[in-house]
Amino acid sequence: MSTHLETRDLTIRFGGHVAVDSVTCAFRPGELTAIVGPNGAGKTTYFNLISGQLRASAGQVLFAGEDLTRLSAPLRARRGLGRAFQLTNLFPNLTVAENIRLSVQATRGVHYEMLRVWSKRRDLIARADEVLEQVALSARRNVAAAALSHGDQRKLEVGMMLALEPAVFMFDEPTAGMSVDEVPVVLDLIAKLKRDASKIVLLVEHKMDVVRSLADRIIVLHNGRLVADGVPAEVIASAIVQEAYLGTAPTQASAA
Repeated sequence: MSTHLETRDLTIRFGGHVAVDSVTCAFRPGELTAIVGPNGAGKTTYFNLISGQLRASAGQVLFAGEDLTRLSAPLRARRGLGRAFQLTNLFPNLTVAENIRLSVQATRGVHYEMLRVWSKRRDLIARADEVLEQVALSARRNVAAAALSHGDQRKLEVGMMLALEPAVFMFDEPTAGMSVDEVPVVLDLIAKLKRDASKIVLLVEHKMDVVRSLADRIIVLHNGRLVADGVPAEVIASAIVQEAYLGTAPTQASAA
């Protein structure tokens, strides 16, 4: 069975405004695709349509041969679509460790008697500790999520998504609001994920240095339409991207 993620003529209208306009695109395992474009291009809206936060006006979202278009966001997550948001999406009054543990429990199908489960399930504890180490939050395990810095909250959200073990990782500006020192942890995690040939990684990002360092492929949205798709060097140097994304005509240096 194909494990591709695909959108076919995906469209959403808000009144008379078409925010995403008939976008057809397929995403393959083992590949990190960056989705770029100017503000208002429809990047986050496209993400919301794929992950189920918004319902499409027309078109389809398919994964592993299944039509997900009518499924809710939680049901899409159970099918393997993981999503990290521009704004953190945490349980603010729970500790860092408890946030991760909830994700681990959900992945393993454990939903009841939380305290008793954790006292007996060393495998769950070990997995939660592994994720905390991956996102460099072990030292803050007993801190409430609400008390974390913005950068640490972003790392925790990435950790929760890692704990869910999705087949598709969707990052919406994962380094937004982070300090310079905090950025490498998240970028290293994403770089490791893209080396897993079974995972699809999608990234919405404004910072072109991040895109250049991570992307295997770039697609460009402009006014809700897909206007470019290819390897980073070619897409970034193309005239349509220089005009639509950078607001300039291509130069000899950019085309090199």
